[in-house]
Amino acid sequence: MDFAERVQRAIRLAAELSVLRYPDQAAIREGWSRLTGQEVDENFHLIPPVYSDHGINIRVGRNVFVNQNCRFNDIGGIDIGDDVMLGPNVSLITSGHPSDPAERRSGITSAPITIGRNVWIGASALVMQGVTVGDDSIVGAGAVVTRDVPPRTLVAGVPATVVKTLE
Repeated sequence: MDFAERVQRAIRLAAELSVLRYPDQAAIREGWSRLTGQEVDENFHLIPPVYSDHGINIRVGRNVFVNQNCRFNDIGGIDIGDDVMLGPNVSLITSGHPSDPAERRSGITSAPITIGRNVWIGASALVMQGVTVGDDSIVGAGAVVTRDVPPRTLVAGVPATVVKTLE
């Protein structure tokens, strides 16, 4: 399957998943498994709609909660640990375009995103390509995360900066 076919597949499967009724979590888990090509545990919980541009590059741990309108641009790969909570409108963006204007329309840059165990990412936060969010951390609502977040740390703002270390 080529790049365009993978994108079309992911958009179609995410659209199908997004019209499922919220109470039908079994169907939602089945739709997510079709999108990602991986089974999820029975404690995976998602509130549709959801968006993805590849789907097959997402790995989700156990007991993960995904609120409505989350976006997974996963060309570079997204790895989400156990017990993670994603607020509404969270975007995990693993791809972009070269800064050189001559290459911008024809090239894609990408790097993986890793979300550690027991992380909470607040509403409308944006995590950019190449970022690792350490275990037990919190990303504040509306934050734009462009650098790694150490474990047990609260970050917030644009760009996200350390607010405090969590005890």
